[in-house]
Amino acid sequence: MPSKLDPIPYGKHHIDQDDIDSVVDVLLNRFLTQGDRVPAFENALCEYTKAKFSTAVNSATSGLHVACLALGVGPGDIVWTVPNSFVASANCALYCGASVDFVDIDPVTRNMSVDLLAEKLTNAAQKGVLPKAIIPVHFSGLSCQMDQISALAKQYEVKIIEDAAHGLGGRFKDTKIGSCEYCDIAVLSFHPVKSMTTAEGGAVMTNSPKLDAKIKLFAKHGITKDPAQMKSEVHGPWYYQQIELGYNYRLSDLQAALGLSQLNKLDEFIAKRRNLAARYQQFLSDLPLTLPTIDANCKSAWHLYMLELQGHDRKEIYDAMVMRGIGVNVHYIPIHLQPYFQNLGFSTGDFPNSEKFYKNALTIPLFPSMTADDQDRVIQALNEVLA
Repeated sequence: MPSKLDPIPYGKHHIDQDDIDSVVDVLLNRFLTQGDRVPAFENALCEYTKAKFSTAVNSATSGLHVACLALGVGPGDIVWTVPNSFVASANCALYCGASVDFVDIDPVTRNMSVDLLAEKLTNAAQKGVLPKAIIPVHFSGLSCQMDQISALAKQYEVKIIEDAAHGLGGRFKDTKIGSCEYCDIAVLSFHPVKSMTTAEGGAVMTNSPKLDAKIKLFAKHGITKDPAQMKSEVHGPWYYQQIELGYNYRLSDLQAALGLSQLNKLDEFIAKRRNLAARYQQFLSDLPLTLPTIDANCKSAWHLYMLELQGHDRKEIYDAMVMRGIGVNVHYIPIHLQPYFQNLGFSTGDFPNSEKFYKNALTIPLFPSMTADDQDRVIQALNEVLA
């Protein structure tokens, strides 16, 4: 029988009165765009992550695009990422006219396999077809093994863009995700189900002043007001020049104000996610499930809580959970299985670890405002449907 209780979504943003007041303040008293809230938000992100530079953008997808552009990715180049991600992790390279290839995941961490990456780089070097950049994805909020990936990238002179859309609030060893300690550029997401939200939005982080200048140029129409970058005489204080083909990827001050308010609560949000995840680890351990791994070197942001079913039909379990009012989901359909990428030459069987994970994966609810009663409903439903 369908549940008479309110459905529990798999993810949900949390907005309080401080968030509302911050947005109203912009509506009543400030510029709606190109005002002071975006620079303030960018500075706050740097202070939080310890990265030196930040550019707020209208989505993480836009951020990945300008990250590729800033690194000079273009026709004739190759970019590697993982199949176990949203399509934006690969599309960003295609937007630049480059080609895409994939490195399969480690079946335990569900992140880019360091061993497979090392093997693929060795083979690519022998053939003279090394990638211009690698995009590791911190899947579900758990950091990739960035020290090892960074060492490999330096060995082969390959750039790194961290797709940290899931990771803000998490850590790898002693560094916060987004710090750019192990990469050239990191991209954050503020979609409503992520660690914190600006409604839609993202940010591009780097420690390189040269890359930061390029990122800002590509994100803002390719236009500069800096006389040092201009190609001819400055006509006056109003003057600007377009020196690149850029894009309108700006974040509004309304969204930045919300982001500033949310950032003040980010650690609280992450603490709640971690407590909920620990409770799942405790109460689901006796069920026929593979639970997420716990890595001593990482503190996950727990964007998602992913199960792997053992011997059950995923569609049946999915439907049974939805019938009980539990908003389960599946993350992700491997990118190389999408029709567009199959038309590029990828096939089923190319990346077996990602395909096996997808076949059994199920996302269950996890969000900061989730109550113990909500979580008990999820746990009870799983016990019922897996009995």
